[in-house]
Amino acid sequence: MLAKRIIPCLDVDKGRVVKGKKFKNIQDVDDPVSLGKRYSLEGADELVFYDITASYEERDIFLHIVEKIAQEVSIPFTIGGGIKEVEDFRKVLLAGADKVSVNSSAVRNPELIHNAAKKFGAQCVVLSIDAKREGNSWSVYVKGGRENTGIDAVEWAKRGQELGAGEICINSIDTDGVKNGYDIQLIEKLNRELSIPIIASGGAGNMAHFSQVLRNGADAALAASVFHYREIEIKELKEYLYTEKIPIRRV
Repeated sequence: MLAKRIIPCLDVDKGRVVKGKKFKNIQDVDDPVSLGKRYSLEGADELVFYDITASYEERDIFLHIVEKIAQEVSIPFTIGGGIKEVEDFRKVLLAGADKVSVNSSAVRNPELIHNAAKKFGAQCVVLSIDAKREGNSWSVYVKGGRENTGIDAVEWAKRGQELGAGEICINSIDTDGVKNGYDIQLIEKLNRELSIPIIASGGAGNMAHFSQVLRNGADAALAASVFHYREIEIKELKEYLYTEKIPIRRV
């Protein structure tokens, strides 16, 4: 069995790492390069950096920050936000990123997933989905959680897999920053429908939440504030998961 992954998520706005709750009440946290380096040294498996306002503000990705991150971290990292065309994938990968995440732009132009996977390989393409529960299903939101597309999130994930995405990162807007646990129902449903890895995002509040989501279909667990504010240390989390018999790369 492949090892499960622990992935700190760094939301970046105007060059700073920020964090909110349910995509609102955004607060300043730290410098993305220094924080990314810290996580790299502390045993994170991967990192994800999202430029959270690039799509909404219709501007380009922060390539100068990507280059600095590549110089300082020794683990794979993903960049997302402001990716509009295949050429943006090329720029971000050349700047040092290992993977590129698409969200709003893929909803507007699904062929972007196919074309990027064809050119750079599925392993470089992550389809990130911001999902919010609507009754018994989940809808896809874009532009940083501001706009409801009316698209079913599970069906969109399946379509992303068909188009060539190598991973799905599912961000639950309902659980984001609340720290009451991941949306297990959503993860379980996606696990039944997909064959590619699933990264669960939104809701981590304690170590048991990581164990629960990794047992119930997630291949990786992504979290932000519990790591940013040192409420959970990555090494201690991995030791806990090891005792829980979850396959994990120990620090």
